[in-house]
Amino acid sequence: MTDRHAESAGATAPGAPADDAPPRAARAEPVPAEPVPAEPGPAEPADAALPPLFARLERWTREQPNETAVKAFDGTLTYAALTARTARYATALAAAGVGPETSVGLLLGRSRESVPALLAVWSLGGTAVPLDPAHPVERLGRVLRDAGAAVLVATEVPTGLEPGGISLLAPADVRRGAPGPLGVAVPAPDGCSYLIYTSGTTGRPKGVEVTYRGLDTFVEALGGLGLPPGGLGLNAVSPAFDGWLWCTLLYLTHGQGVALTDLSLDGLRQAAAEGREPLPAGLRTVSLTPSLLAAHGAGIDSAEVVVVAGEACPAALAERFARGRRLLNVYGPTEVTIAATWADSRRGDDVTTIGLPLPGYRAYVLDEELRPVAAGTEGELYLGGPAVARGYRGRPGLTASRFLPDPFQGGGTRMYRTGDVVVRRPSGELEYRGRRDDQVKIRGHRIELGEVERIAAELPEVVAAACCPLASGQTLGLAVVAAPGSDPAGLAELVVERCRKQLPAAAVPGTVRVLDRIPTLSTGKADREALAKALAAPERTPGAPEAAPGSGPTTSERIVMAVWADVLATEIPDPDADFFELGGHSLAAARAVSELRRVTGLRVGLGALLAEPTARHFAAELDRLSAEREASAGAPADDTAEGA
Repeated sequence: MTDRHAESAGATAPGAPADDAPPRAARAEPVPAEPVPAEPGPAEPADAALPPLFARLERWTREQPNETAVKAFDGTLTYAALTARTARYATALAAAGVGPETSVGLLLGRSRESVPALLAVWSLGGTAVPLDPAHPVERLGRVLRDAGAAVLVATEVPTGLEPGGISLLAPADVRRGAPGPLGVAVPAPDGCSYLIYTSGTTGRPKGVEVTYRGLDTFVEALGGLGLPPGGLGLNAVSPAFDGWLWCTLLYLTHGQGVALTDLSLDGLRQAAAEGREPLPAGLRTVSLTPSLLAAHGAGIDSAEVVVVAGEACPAALAERFARGRRLLNVYGPTEVTIAATWADSRRGDDVTTIGLPLPGYRAYVLDEELRPVAAGTEGELYLGGPAVARGYRGRPGLTASRFLPDPFQGGGTRMYRTGDVVVRRPSGELEYRGRRDDQVKIRGHRIELGEVERIAAELPEVVAAACCPLASGQTLGLAVVAAPGSDPAGLAELVVERCRKQLPAAAVPGTVRVLDRIPTLSTGKADREALAKALAAPERTPGAPEAAPGSGPTTSERIVMAVWADVLATEIPDPDADFFELGGHSLAAARAVSELRRVTGLRVGLGALLAEPTARHFAAELDRLSAEREASAGAPADDTAEGA
């Protein structure tokens, strides 16, 4: 990326595949809002003018070209190959007209191609729009239209997605392109580096415009963490979630490899079918939501650093994973560039808190009049500094209500109103206490309950809908009231189907019931606490036959049903109930199997649950493993000793 790499132009860089040219000279030229012809100027060290992310990429490409930079299901990229592949993408994107403020949709899932494609957009000063192929095509189409995407980078276009006038760019075409140097432009600080779409109260996702100034501020703050280079860091986050960016940038800035991993239900099924563990071996750094950490923590023994983010971390979980290793508890909304505060056990912080602001960030705890509250007093958290986003794309009213003038800094600076309630300790550490509004976190994803309710209520058969998180905190429940004259039979299934087409997986309710009325508070608003209890109770089918005497669940089935009931926070009606129809998901499945291993002492696999998700089938697998263990214990010992 600098002149140091220009000497062997045309040769293959160490560690790069034969189809990737070596990284070569890159002059960093400022990019104004509108492109203008470049003026010649005096020579200067290229890496001194590179944006922070590319300066770090240049360093690791120079110092450890053969170390793994990206590891995924479709192969790996060394640092030399990553830089060369990024140059190929940049060339192809530039030929497609990508420049400052050009929106580029990235629909590459967890492929190794996702990282160089993202870096290439940023090298041109464009606007990346990360997408998840697992999302419904209706949502993908809506996001691409709202973002005004000019180019879509995708291995294949999902059935039903109409790109319209968007130019398509396939990784295979990029790899066939001519190799060349990676030129990196310095973008306008207020230019939009990426758009992340989060749940919106209007029933449609809202795009957060994050600036290059914010991205640079965040990368500089990351550099202060001081992780050791080399080894792998886990990235198991949805590609459309800015937690994916957190993991990718955290590892690349420190010279570690990004291990792209799929812990969704489909990913777990694929791992089971291939006879492998869901998590890759030899992880050095792990970043997961607390829920995922609780479910998959047994697979991270090698990790030296564990990062929890995306949702509140229970004290017991923090204590468990802080033993013998470094633990970071990270907090931050999308609107302030991924992260804003962190607690670091190496620094001596209490990792049950969300810690202190990152370098360059500011945190205020204010009352309703925007006055600072005393330490130990609850207030709403406001975040300021150069990493505050531009706002919501095409939503000036919403932007004005959430991005406010910063009265403590002045000069036109702004602060973001998070809606989170916190308490500042005398030490300055922040304790998270909850939300002020109807936004919830489900498996690390921000979800507006109103969005789910509106989508359900758009069905003509529904006259009322109310949504709530269930007791497990890992899934949503939804109650609907049928319209007069409509048939309630099958309505719940109809609602679920609509939600699956419109919402990301975490927002699809795990339990949907048709009720005569929605429980309400005295204010007339939905009583979400009472609703959660009603949805957790087993659904009784009128006229259902009673179980025959002596035909009750076996001991193993009762054990399985008890664990499932605890994990899903609902009663399991019978051994033939389907785990996933009861509200189960990939995270709950991993937790259930982990707990049953602990309770029974049997090394039952996740594949047993995924193959046939009933308590009866899973209990039969436990009985089989138990019989094998007993047979093995009762077998006569082999008298032949090696070497005797």
